[in-house]
Amino acid sequence: MQVAILTFDGFNEIDSFVAAAIINRLRPLGWMAHITAPSPRVTSMNGVEVTAQRPLAFAAQADAVIIGSGMKTREVADDAALLAQINLDPARQLIGAQCSGTLLLARLGLIGSLPACTDLISKPWVQAAGVDVIDAPFVAHGNVATAGGCLASPYLAAWIMARGAGWDAAASALHYVAPVGEKQRYVASAQAVVAPFLPA
Repeated sequence: MQVAILTFDGFNEIDSFVAAAIINRLRPLGWMAHITAPSPRVTSMNGVEVTAQRPLAFAAQADAVIIGSGMKTREVADDAALLAQINLDPARQLIGAQCSGTLLLARLGLIGSLPACTDLISKPWVQAAGVDVIDAPFVAHGNVATAGGCLASPYLAAWIMARGAGWDAAASALHYVAPVGEKQRYVASAQAVVAPFLPA
């Protein structure tokens, strides 16, 4: 399973790095999450410069895509030429977005009238794009999911892992990254959030 973590200038490190690190716990199963960007290097909201592992075109080939958030998301959302380079297919791919990344999903026409999640700062922008924002950390409709709040990134990762490899694999990855002494509770809490949106 190849996963594209869409990462733009001004990106939030938590969104991109946490999701990528958790998903890459499944590397023994053939999974790989890649920092995917429109330029060879991108700089985070706190000045961390990283080299893209894959170009933006990789998003069209990936089995799953996560769109992270950042300080410049509204600029990306207003850049028609850049948006045109993001070709996603919810019939074939699992697609998730976090916080202001939900705005990009809306601009790409992948949310429509479905309820979605985002962070509190991004909420008015996402609502202005015609999205029904709900007060929840995570929601999924078919192959499209959204999450709200920086620390909701494990929910997106868990959903993608559970959809692609089953809940046991997702739980194992979450258990590894969870705080010592809280592992069982952490995994159970994540399961409570994500399980209602998994196929029966």
